[in-house]
Amino acid sequence: MALPRRRNLSYNRFRSLVKFISSISGVLLILFAFLSFLAPSPNESQHFHLRHHHNSFNAVVEDPVTSGDSVFHVPVRLHSFLSSGGKLDRDIWSSRNAKFFYGCSNVSAKFAKAEAVSRPTRYLAIATSGGLNQQRTGITDAVVAARILNATLVVPKLDQKSFWKDASNFSEIFDVDWFISSLSKDVKIIKQLPKRGGKSWTPYTMRVPRKCSERCYQNRVLPVILKRHHAVQLNKFDYRLANKLDTDLQKLRCRVNYHALKFADPILEMGKTLVHRMRMRSKRYIALHLRFEPDMLAFSGCDYGGGEKERNELGAIRKRWKTLHKNNPDKQRRQGKCPLTPEEVGLMLRALGYGSDVHIYVASGEVYGGEETLRPLKSLFPNFYSKDTIATKEELAPFSSFSSRMAALDFIVCDESDVFVTNNNGNMARILAGRRKYFGHKPTIRPNAKKLYRLFLSRSNMTWEAFASRVRTFQRGFMGEPKEVRPGRGEFHENPSACICEDSEAREKATTYSRGKKNGKLDDSSRKKEVIVSDDQNDYDDNDEPRWPDLDDDENQVWPQEKLHYNGTGSDYDAVISDEPELEEMLSD
Repeated sequence: MALPRRRNLSYNRFRSLVKFISSISGVLLILFAFLSFLAPSPNESQHFHLRHHHNSFNAVVEDPVTSGDSVFHVPVRLHSFLSSGGKLDRDIWSSRNAKFFYGCSNVSAKFAKAEAVSRPTRYLAIATSGGLNQQRTGITDAVVAARILNATLVVPKLDQKSFWKDASNFSEIFDVDWFISSLSKDVKIIKQLPKRGGKSWTPYTMRVPRKCSERCYQNRVLPVILKRHHAVQLNKFDYRLANKLDTDLQKLRCRVNYHALKFADPILEMGKTLVHRMRMRSKRYIALHLRFEPDMLAFSGCDYGGGEKERNELGAIRKRWKTLHKNNPDKQRRQGKCPLTPEEVGLMLRALGYGSDVHIYVASGEVYGGEETLRPLKSLFPNFYSKDTIATKEELAPFSSFSSRMAALDFIVCDESDVFVTNNNGNMARILAGRRKYFGHKPTIRPNAKKLYRLFLSRSNMTWEAFASRVRTFQRGFMGEPKEVRPGRGEFHENPSACICEDSEAREKATTYSRGKKNGKLDDSSRKKEVIVSDDQNDYDDNDEPRWPDLDDDENQVWPQEKLHYNGTGSDYDAVISDEPELEEMLSD
């Protein structure tokens, strides 16, 4: 009897223990579920928490997102990257095959001189719109519009009432006398309208649609000039001329933009001083045009890792514009519509082969988050400068109260840089991209944001070498190389293909030299004749195609320019242009 009782007692104890363990497990499961609900999502935790960096960068730069056990480590110097298996297939300070291309905007024999086509009773005036670089596009197109109308152009009025609030007139930004004289054979230009009957002449004001063609001007503007007023002022003149025009008119655009629009002497001299000071610090430097202002970020509708505080701050700014609807931040970033953060730009540059000893000049407005946001970029590139750090307040005093004059100084330093980088697709980025192509295809890096998004998001799970290799792959076709963009694609100011000529003879010689060297059949006489070829051109082959970004989806039929269209927050502004003029002006440069 005792044995069955003991067995029964043991069985009851076992059942009680099972029930106790089950209860504890249930409580733990509920607690785990509760904690999982409170924890941040993987996407949010992997975003760059720019406002919470407290890392020290010593021998190795630790990734701010990952912790101690991460395999992702940024080498301090370029030689560290190369010795750890990295491989660069290009000269990071020059564009491949750039020596075979040059800017060409001379007039053709069939392009009549201004004195032969200008009509003495036709006058065209324009009022520009936006910031310095948007106004620059308007001025350039105004000269061409005057030529289409066979009219005399009045020196353009600059926008003094927009978001940028700059009271400067044309002659305070540009050399007006040079502007008039250098274009005298193309278009007659006067400083102001002549008086009529001893009184000031007020022109008839009107607007033309965006991308107005030659026929559009002849049908809409010319009849008003001929039948009614003889003098017309076109208001809000920005992007009011078609992208595709006759070749002679396109070349006139280039003569205006790249030769006639010269900054006024005070701006030019101060700009040269800034460039000289950068050169005194380093033989080469990178210029970064960084758009990371609160207004810009609010418009983008993207998430930059600042949590609830960031969402509230940017959300409050966004409410100023009633036409903007709530965006899906993850979708915006997937589509490449979010500007890269300062840290992301720094990581991209390091992956492309630029070491921590490279000097970098940053042209930017107010950066959201201030120094805390810039800290990761400064850690990656300690030699970090701006016009405020290489010039005194006294030197900048004549310019500091005028946004366009300050922007002009940045324009000069960026234009003269060895490498230009941007995190946006605004007017300054576009104009400088076109200008740098025209004057020798100097490296101009535009982030392939659509591809880099996924890479930045998953970088904590890969080695630096793997990350850098993929960055270089994704950036092919986005580096400012010749023939990256199909002629005629994109904005003409960004891709002035009608004004880029190729030295086919020199290229053919280079190809012959390269093939002979590969086959071991190049004799000494050939070597003497073909000294034109530099080391980075020795592997050139006629069958080489432009190097497009490697795509892993069905977008590989899209040309790079079409993809560049989405590589910044400047790509979708047209949706709000008509309803939010202040927003358009703020975003323009």
